[in-house]
Amino acid sequence: MISEKLLPALVAALVASVAGNALLGWAWLDARDDAATARTELTGMQQQRDGARQATQACSDATEALGAVAAQRAAEAAPARAAAVGQAAALNARADYTLATAPAAPGDSCASLQALGSDWLKGRAKP
Repeated sequence: MISEKLLPALVAALVASVAGNALLGWAWLDARDDAATARTELTGMQQQRDGARQATQACSDATEALGAVAAQRAAEAAPARAAAVGQAAALNARADYTLATAPAAPGDSCASLQALGSDWLKGRAKP
C-alpha cells in the first residue's frame, strides 16, 4: 500500500491541487464577470455613439435647410433692399442739403426751422 511517508505528501499535493483549482475557478469567474460588464458597457457606448451620430446628422440637415431658407429670403428681400437704398439716398441728400443750408434767421432757431419747414412743404406740393 501507500507508505506512511508518501501519504502526507499526497495529501499536501491534493490540498495544493484543490486550492489551485479554486483560485483558477475564482479567476475565471472574475474574468467572465469583467467580460460581461465590458460587453454591457460597449453596448451602451455604441448606443450613445449612434444617438450622437443621429443628433449630429439632424443638426447638419437643419443647418442646410436654414441656409436654403436664408438664401431664399435674401433673394426675396433684394428688391426691398434696393428700394430702401434708393430712399436712403434721397433722404441722405435732403439731410445734406438741410445741414448745408445757412439759417434763414440767424439767432432765431424757431424762425429758421419754420422757414426750412415751409421750403420742405413747397417741395412736397410739386406735382
